[in-house]
Amino acid sequence: MAFREIRYEVADGVCTVTLNRPDRLNAVTSTMLGELNEAWDRADDDDGVRAVIVTGAGRAFCAGADLGAGGATFDAVARGRAASAEEHRDGGGTVTLRIFDMKKPVIAAINGPAVGFGITLTLPMDIRICATTARIGFVFARRGVVPEACSTWFLPRLVGISQAAEWVYTGRVFDADEALAGGLVSRVVAPDELLATARGLALEIAQNTSAVSVALARQMMWKLLGADHPMDAHRLDSQAMFWTGRSADAREGVTAFLEKRPARFPLRPSADLPPFYPWWRPRPFTPPRA
Repeated sequence: MAFREIRYEVADGVCTVTLNRPDRLNAVTSTMLGELNEAWDRADDDDGVRAVIVTGAGRAFCAGADLGAGGATFDAVARGRAASAEEHRDGGGTVTLRIFDMKKPVIAAINGPAVGFGITLTLPMDIRICATTARIGFVFARRGVVPEACSTWFLPRLVGISQAAEWVYTGRVFDADEALAGGLVSRVVAPDELLATARGLALEIAQNTSAVSVALARQMMWKLLGADHPMDAHRLDSQAMFWTGRSADAREGVTAFLEKRPARFPLRPSADLPPFYPWWRPRPFTPPRA
């Protein structure tokens, strides 16, 4: 698939996905949503990709929905997207749910304005770094709609309900320093340092860790956010430690440490994940044989 509204580049184990409609401040379209989901699938299936960076072309990260359709922008019936609420499925949610299930860590490099979907897109990503020029807003209430892309699940878990409520209820746009103070981003850097900072972090993962260990740890942390008791984590930790502890990656990791050399982990997420992965998806029922 040739991409029209994003760029997809891989180098040194790092995939960089760039939202690429700079003349429209990278505002999202149905085409871009489809291309993003294709990009996640492609990166997940490629063992040569160890981490993903997402950024925007030009001066913006993403201005949210393209409002070129005017007042009918969010009207699914008028735009022929659905005939009823039961039939409608939020396109942004399909993108963030796919990120939620990624095997690879995803880093947002927020290079400029990120409002609406431009910021909810980043919530299931693992790390958000922004430039001092970033301006962020959960502006939905100011447009007469509600937060989308599963953000009412992600945002309170990232920043707490009180901070999430303030940003969502006011719909105001805020700067990078407020995003850092509120825990939405982990670092604020100069614009010309943003991609280098994100890439340095991605390379640290790519060059030093077991891909299978990272894939499992990513899903263990995300999926356990909804657990009712730490015993759920203990059960999963125990199963995962039993499996990884006997793996070729564990033997290599310990041997490399003792021999004071870089580890060369042989296992790959495309083929070597444990039999209990993905544990969070219900498996089809198979009746026992007589």
